[in-house]
Amino acid sequence: MIRRIVPLLVVVAASAASPAVAQTRHNSAAPIDFSAGYIELQDKANRAILSGNVNVRQAEMTLTAARMTVNYTGQVVDGSPQVSRMDASGGVTVTRPDQRARSQYAVYDLNRRIITMLGGVSLVQGSNTVNGGRLTINLDTGRATIDGSAAGGTVKAPDGTVTRSGGRVTGRFSVPERRQ
Repeated sequence: MIRRIVPLLVVVAASAASPAVAQTRHNSAAPIDFSAGYIELQDKANRAILSGNVNVRQAEMTLTAARMTVNYTGQVVDGSPQVSRMDASGGVTVTRPDQRARSQYAVYDLNRRIITMLGGVSLVQGSNTVNGGRLTINLDTGRATIDGSAAGGTVKAPDGTVTRSGGRVTGRFSVPERRQ
């Protein structure tokens, strides 16, 4: 029924130089498949609620979460509602062939083409790991930033709960073996 769900995340590569790094663009034109234990369509509110081991896949990217709210504009193009925002919660994981990002919440604003992951963010590529409070990704530019504390040390999730995320961006970068 909801066929044009756009990608939830373009995961970024870690960089020793800066917590802001660039990544190649994700193919947002690829079809999206989803599965969930339950879907509730709320047509008057222009949204759908997916719950129970939600799995969204597009091209080589996969997102899993306990729950996802998909908001749409009410306009239908080629038989599909026009999605404007998606909110994922509960152990959110986004994977691509060589990368994995985890958080408690993820928000994708399709109009701005910005993805924000909140609460205990962990980004892993190979043996490199970066941890922080918030990961923000601009899908147009591929630029992503990780900061240590979102909104002054607290994060208000889409469900209204507030979590504490404090401090600094931490991580570990592997160093390539150098031949003498």
